Amino acid sequence: MSNSPKAISLAQRMTNAQAYWQTDAGRALWETQRACLGPVVEGRKGGHSLEMGMGPAMMDMSAIAHPIRWAPSLSLVESSATLVCPPDQLALPDRCLDTVVLHHWLEHLPEAHYTLQEAARVTADNGVLVLFGFNPLGLNGLTQRWRKQQANFPWSGQWRSANRLKDWLAFVDFEVERVDYCCFRGPMSAACGERWEALGRRHNVPLGESYMIQAKRRQRHAPIQRVKFGLRAPVAPSSLGVTRTDAPWRYPQSQRRLQKESERE
Repeated sequence: MSNSPKAISLAQRMTNAQAYWQTDAGRALWETQRACLGPVVEGRKGGHSLEMGMGPAMMDMSAIAHPIRWAPSLSLVESSATLVCPPDQLALPDRCLDTVVLHHWLEHLPEAHYTLQEAARVTADNGVLVLFGFNPLGLNGLTQRWRKQQANFPWSGQWRSANRLKDWLAFVDFEVERVDYCCFRGPMSAACGERWEALGRRHNVPLGESYMIQAKRRQRHAPIQRVKFGLRAPVAPSSLGVTRTDAPWRYPQSQRRLQKESERE
């Protein structure tokens, strides 16, 4: 994988994205996204987590014992706890991760729904799947339309709405717990204004530059099987509702006594 054309292409995209996160605008966005992620992962204490990020690591505030990062090639490996494999073929067993974070990769993969399927597959039953994306309905989403031809990150990606990703999550049997919008700033501003950020986060206004989707696996309830009694219907009107036809019918004791007396006479 690390030497394949696909891996080289993904590594190039990830390398190009690093320049954006070093700018004032990118750093401000990353800080607000990390603030959104903090309450979700700070209290989780599972064994393993996976972060597939286009920017710097954000899971360092988590108490999870074994955080794993993903890289498309060996040249981008930052630590020994790095998974190098195709994004749509994660080398991990089913339902083994407490937390999975996809940070903007779904906007820059040619077959992003396969990567989402893999992320859902490795998320534990009680785990959480977190998706970060640029909001096409936000203020900066309008400028993305006429800057779409640019090859620079983030304008080169395919921005999808949160509702579109809700449909994708439903297909992989996940349900959305919450959608948070973050980074409220004008088209010509690099910093996320503290006042506007507080106001937008408090009311969760869907005009932020980015959104964070928190999802979990849909729980299936065990089917309830009703007990059916095998009572048969009466065989004749003279049975007066008696349904047991296999046992021989006997006279009552008083009738047997009268029959014996009549026989003696």
